[in-house]
Amino acid sequence: MTALDECRIEMAENSDERTLDEMFRWLESAPEGFKVEIVEGAVFMSPQRDNHWEIILDIVEQLRSKYARKRVKSDVRVDYPGHLNGFASDVTVMKDGSAKTADGRWRHQDVEFVAEVISKGTGHNDYGPKKAAYAAAEVPVYLVADPYQRKCHLYTAPKDGDYTTETTVAFGTDLDLTDTPVGLTLTTADFPRE
Repeated sequence: MTALDECRIEMAENSDERTLDEMFRWLESAPEGFKVEIVEGAVFMSPQRDNHWEIILDIVEQLRSKYARKRVKSDVRVDYPGHLNGFASDVTVMKDGSAKTADGRWRHQDVEFVAEVISKGTGHNDYGPKKAAYAAAEVPVYLVADPYQRKCHLYTAPKDGDYTTETTVAFGTDLDLTDTPVGLTLTTADFPRE
């Protein structure tokens, strides 16, 4: 029996609510190469795919032309508003001067930019509950790179728990982020397609 099986059994046997910290402790033994997130209390584990990683790396490399290494994160847990939302976003940029809390985590209030690259099994989270949580947290810029649609969806101007602006561009088209806190143009020409 794996630690994840034990976690499921324990959760089924106990009706009291778990905390994100407890849930992540149970998941510490997840297999190497799997991304683990908790979205609205549900656990999602997905393997890293080559094309997925290539897009993440491309975004990170472009952001590094502006941001210091310590401000750009990948697959690092940040807790967001809503019921049991502990996300490990594909790319996160922290505001200048951000620092970890006493418990060693980054605060969602300090997130300036998030990018998610769609995976078939969890794409509904990126367009649904995660987008809603990012908007509720007032993350100024949220980018979804979708290799299946071969498009990027850019969400900006969060207000009242939703994004008021959406821009969609096909892979191969530059994405102008100069009027956002990111302040640069993101090139999508080399994003691989599924």
